[in-house]
Amino acid sequence: MDKNTNITKSDRRKFIGNAGMGIAALAVVPNFGLANQQTKSSKIRIGIVGGRFGAGFQFHEHPDCIVEAVSDLRTDRRQTLMKTYKCSKSYESLEKLILDPKIDAVFIATPAPDHVRHAVMTLKAGKHVLSAVPAAMTIDECYLLRDTVKSTGLTYMMAETSYYRQNTISARKFYQQGQFGEMFSAAAEYNHPGLDALWFEDGKATWRQGLPPLLYPTHCSAFLLSVTGERLTNVSGLGWGDQSPLLKNNPYNNPFWNETAFFKTNKGKPFRVEVNWKGALRNSERAEWRGDKMSFFSALEDGKEHTIVRIAEDTGKDDAGFQHKANITETYKQPLWWQSDLLPEPLRHNSGHDGSHSFITHEFIDALIHNRQPTVNVYEAIAYTAPGIIAHQSALKDGEYMGIPNFDN
Repeated sequence: MDKNTNITKSDRRKFIGNAGMGIAALAVVPNFGLANQQTKSSKIRIGIVGGRFGAGFQFHEHPDCIVEAVSDLRTDRRQTLMKTYKCSKSYESLEKLILDPKIDAVFIATPAPDHVRHAVMTLKAGKHVLSAVPAAMTIDECYLLRDTVKSTGLTYMMAETSYYRQNTISARKFYQQGQFGEMFSAAAEYNHPGLDALWFEDGKATWRQGLPPLLYPTHCSAFLLSVTGERLTNVSGLGWGDQSPLLKNNPYNNPFWNETAFFKTNKGKPFRVEVNWKGALRNSERAEWRGDKMSFFSALEDGKEHTIVRIAEDTGKDDAGFQHKANITETYKQPLWWQSDLLPEPLRHNSGHDGSHSFITHEFIDALIHNRQPTVNVYEAIAYTAPGIIAHQSALKDGEYMGIPNFDN
């Protein structure tokens, strides 16, 4: 590990969980617990709903968790969940699963338009909630979700993968150490060309048909907000579409394949976000964190090398022969944080979305065991989600500059 990636035991938990809690944390600093820090003797009994995305996590491997039951409307997906989690109990619906008195918490991995309805139903049934992204689809849903979490007093977490990508964990460390200096701008992009292959299944439209890209913003917004703890306050959005029949008559009345948002943070800094479903693009979820002392650039493709640029005092020449201070560009040797004791030993293996799934698994269970706020609690989840909703509204109004509500109180 190079000199920039060494960490001590005292700062392990800090750089994973400190950033991004804001007012929402109610002054609780996340204690990203190690396996030997358990304060509660009983294990968390979880139910898992959604046999596609829901099958990609490690709850059955966590030492403090038991998969009590699973559910999906489709028999084949229920069977997939039962096999994955070695669970013999299943229910035909979420409505039936949440009546099970043995279940403490539910992982909701259902279609995005159902997330708030299912989360509210589950919370009112007295169960804690881990929800797939995005947290909500409308601003009214954001308020409903926040208020339900507050009124029930139960734990809510959003399973945002970009928070726990290996390079985001590193960026959080760099930020907390002050290595960026002043971070003056950032950018993020989520490129997923070909996603329209999932718009129809068995001849029927799925929830993805025509989904506005900026209603799925959290893979981008988490790159900045989870590192600096900022909030997005204003936005101008633009979209691009064509005359494809696939875009016509979609349930969202969305005319765009791709959308770009230009955000302003509460620190007055710019943040550019692109979410693209179509075009000559590389599949990627990446970010750029730019500072006056150091910048960190994600690889252009998953699995490739990241880059660090450092400010330097040495004088060099550009391609026109002008003298200037020559910055230093270096390849960043990315630590595999999932191999470290940031996770319980059974979870120290690679997992989905650049190793993030095992971190999400552990963070949710550990938060419940220690009765603390999870990193991506309801306030963080909405802070990642709501700006995209407003950005799409702006794009529909040809880039009108719009304010973003603050949900932190």
